[in-house]
Amino acid sequence: MPKDERYDVVIVGGGPNGMGTAAYLAKAGLSVCVLEERTECGGACETVEPFPGVRIFPHAVLMYAAPAPAFDQLELWKYGFRMKWNPVGWEDLMVGGNSTTQGVSPNSEKDVMGFGKLGGLLGQPEPFTKELMRAAFWCPPHPPEVEVTDENVPYMQVYKKYQPDVWTPELRQWTMFDMMDEHFETEPFKVIMAFAAYGSGAAGHWEGMAIPALLAVQLLVAPNLGKQSVPRGGLHGYFHAIHRCVVANGGVVRTMCPVEEIIVDDGRAVGVRLRDDAAMGGKKIWANKAVISAVDYRQTFFDMVGTKHLQPSFIRNLEDVSLKNGTLMVTTYHTKEPIRWKPKWGDILNQQCPGPDKVPFGIVYPSDSREFYYESIGDCDARKSMPTVPPERYMWLLCPSQNFDPTDCQGSYPNGYISAPFEANVPVPETQVEGIDTQMERKAELDEYMRKSFSQALDGLEPENILHTWSSSGREVEFRNSGLIGGTWCGSRHCADQSAEKRLIPELTRYRSPIDGLYCAHQTMSHPGGLCLMAIPYNLMHILIEDGVVEDPGKWWYPSPYYIPQDGKISAIPR
Repeated sequence: MPKDERYDVVIVGGGPNGMGTAAYLAKAGLSVCVLEERTECGGACETVEPFPGVRIFPHAVLMYAAPAPAFDQLELWKYGFRMKWNPVGWEDLMVGGNSTTQGVSPNSEKDVMGFGKLGGLLGQPEPFTKELMRAAFWCPPHPPEVEVTDENVPYMQVYKKYQPDVWTPELRQWTMFDMMDEHFETEPFKVIMAFAAYGSGAAGHWEGMAIPALLAVQLLVAPNLGKQSVPRGGLHGYFHAIHRCVVANGGVVRTMCPVEEIIVDDGRAVGVRLRDDAAMGGKKIWANKAVISAVDYRQTFFDMVGTKHLQPSFIRNLEDVSLKNGTLMVTTYHTKEPIRWKPKWGDILNQQCPGPDKVPFGIVYPSDSREFYYESIGDCDARKSMPTVPPERYMWLLCPSQNFDPTDCQGSYPNGYISAPFEANVPVPETQVEGIDTQMERKAELDEYMRKSFSQALDGLEPENILHTWSSSGREVEFRNSGLIGGTWCGSRHCADQSAEKRLIPELTRYRSPIDGLYCAHQTMSHPGGLCLMAIPYNLMHILIEDGVVEDPGKWWYPSPYYIPQDGKISAIPR
């Protein structure tokens, strides 16, 4: 049997949050070991190559992290990270309008200016978008002794400083629809924003989530100073850089090493034991300072820690977590002839198609009214069933075109045409009324339903034109392993108790757990969640410094300006 190993910190899970946390800790000088059960790390940051020269994203498609402090703190450009900047500004992005069953509905001036104002794009003397994004997501929740008020919520402070006419006491109580009815004008614009928020963050109809929901869309559309930006090579390209950062700073990464048990001794997490079928079967890996779980709360506490180490009230709180949410189905097509918008929309939308193949992208359809919105999400949130909405009324998102340079083989694939990824919401398999394996057993039916839905607005998706369909159902997507809530970072309760200071349950609010030395770094337990890359690792660093796990990270580290140290703890603000 291999000898046991010992590190300062052991991290369970090699997805974006686990690897991002490892990068921070390794750069701070700690010895770190990351354990991943799959054959490769990356989680949802994955690109696959079904044919040589064709790369598709079966899971995470979009970049929500442009304002992240980690880009400069971890110096990711040293490890191969490259951005591809889109010169299109936010005003130009808003020109095309919104696709409804009747055609393109143009955005009004009030729509565009309202979005710009709420997103910090109209700030004077310069936009305050980056500060607003960081205040909302890249900032740890306040300590338990601090009462959360309109005066100390970070994004409320930013508005009061830079855009005081937006600040209102009702702002933190509104739904996104409430706020949009105040600041926007046209119904299709509001519906598209709400649906994009539903797939990206706090949904448009959740009370008390108006700003997090809107800013989820802001991160998606114009994340940094009003410009679209994507990582070269997609999120897989980003993950290569963060992985190299870990290794370059001395971190150890082990794949095919599933964890059987988080070892708890006298109430403290002291290491882990690998499963017998792991590459280093049965081995124990000890942690001098901390164990960090970057997998979902159910695996963490019910499987690896075990209920014998937990208080009954904590177990009940976890069991009571609502799973009212959906996950994302991602579909990509390989066609003989290119996909094009139907004539009803084509005069406007085809002009915006990018790249040498003019690939359609970036549209939510249909956006006629919020009735369509509620019908579509009802299958996930209420019925939890196979689609019941007629295909012509089912809402879906066509993502930005694949993020590869035209000189890459993907940009000019010679044997047909590759679509942008389509995203649609489907029930979480574990909660689906027809059974957990329904989406796999009825995959052909689900694929055909989606094709009919997409074909309402696009030509070229006729069966005779399709060479291949690559789709990941809710049972297959890596988001599913994000704790049953895939596709959102805000959590799975439709109410304000999923705000930063209350999420997921009180015992897990600031990344600590009831087990001493065991910390959380996963979107099901921590604010704000997985799609918002490097937010949990950055926020967790504040807490690890407070607890003395990280003693002196170095001059490269800086905390959030809205961070409040906890009483009796070490401040994460450098002296």
